[in-house]
Amino acid sequence: MRNILLGTSNLNVSQIGYGAMSIGGSWDDTPLTNSVRKAAMEVVRTALDAGINFFDHADIYCNGKSEKAFADLWKGAPHLRQQIYLQTKCGIRFAPPHRFDFSYEHIIASVEESLSRLRTDYIDVLLLHRPDPLVEPEEVARAFDE
Repeated sequence: MRNILLGTSNLNVSQIGYGAMSIGGSWDDTPLTNSVRKAAMEVVRTALDAGINFFDHADIYCNGKSEKAFADLWKGAPHLRQQIYLQTKCGIRFAPPHRFDFSYEHIIASVEESLSRLRTDYIDVLLLHRPDPLVEPEEVARAFDE
């Protein structure tokens, strides 16, 4: 797998990233099962074996279960965190009222929750999940700076 520099960063990521949207199983509130966790590890390990080192997540994917399922990777191989680039996204609220939320408070809370679910102390790339014409750029910038 060929690697490229991501944008103007020094992140040397695989040219193909793995979208981890569905590895958490269902989008409802049912807990992760052992079979979902096992299937997630099989696809993640297959991606790693193919040379993929860039994994895309979002706080909403399978209600956070996709990030939790991915984090099982660290159980048997914590050293892999140094070789893997994690991207996650925030800003969509499913809880009523459904809306975009790019407030400082929501971004910070979403990142803290993603860090916890991914069982890591850093995220390599953070994105706003969808464009929102009502975004307050200063709030977003303050959250991203923090």
